[in-house]
Amino acid sequence: MAIIASDRMRDPIIIAPGATSGRYWRDLFRFRSLLGFLAWRDVMVRYKQTAIGVSWAVIRPLLTLGAMWFVGWLFGSTVPKGIPRILLVAAATLPWQLFASAFDGSASSLITNTNLITKVFFPRMVLPLSTVLVSLIDFAIALVILLVLMLLHAYLPGPEVLLMPVFLLLALVAALGAGLFIAALNVKYRDFRYVVPFIIQFGVYVTPVAFSSQDIYGNAAIPEAMKFLYACNPMVAVIDGFRFALFGGDLPIHWPGFITSVAASLVLLGLGIRYFRRTEKGFADTI
Repeated sequence: MAIIASDRMRDPIIIAPGATSGRYWRDLFRFRSLLGFLAWRDVMVRYKQTAIGVSWAVIRPLLTLGAMWFVGWLFGSTVPKGIPRILLVAAATLPWQLFASAFDGSASSLITNTNLITKVFFPRMVLPLSTVLVSLIDFAIALVILLVLMLLHAYLPGPEVLLMPVFLLLALVAALGAGLFIAALNVKYRDFRYVVPFIIQFGVYVTPVAFSSQDIYGNAAIPEAMKFLYACNPMVAVIDGFRFALFGGDLPIHWPGFITSVAASLVLLGLGIRYFRRTEKGFADTI
């Protein structure tokens, strides 16, 4: 259905789902103010009527950091010489929390905004994108933890730290790709909302948060097929990249595994966008 508005001085303005991909992306850009508004609304709702407010953005990654540090210490995961274990774990905890928050928010974004979807047209991708912005705000706050730990250990990163925004973008690519796919499935099959917590809970154990990728790639006892499956995890490249940005040559990147992981992120994003766009027109009728 299209809503047409016109006047004598201007051409008709048609508010309707874009028939072509190019028009859809132009419409998405036109709704950028809505994107910012929804992100701000979600931030306000998340911390409204909480006892400690925005401090939750620090407490949650801090608790995860403590748990992952203990697990890594308990099982004796490899720590490169000269790098404090707590910094090694912190460099993985922050991007993992960013991914988990962005993935969880984008996957449930359509269900939690049913009112908007059924009442007015706008590019539905605005909703998952707004949750990704909220996750970025949380990440910026939680980054204080990493800065404090680096100051306490008198650790100064090298010029590689300038690459950190690239790996941050890669984390968002992985989260958005998975989130778009699950969000579209959630509209028709509501039981997929129970899949997201399982993926996040299981993912933290197969992602190098408590350990280093050197424990995997440098272990001759692990079959090559298992190493390849490990590298297919999109967050492997993100966390290895974050650690390289902080520790440089002391923790080099395993390039074959890194390239495989980056490719998995890009494929995931492409599949997520394709499925979301293909099912988007029926969201208002199904939800």
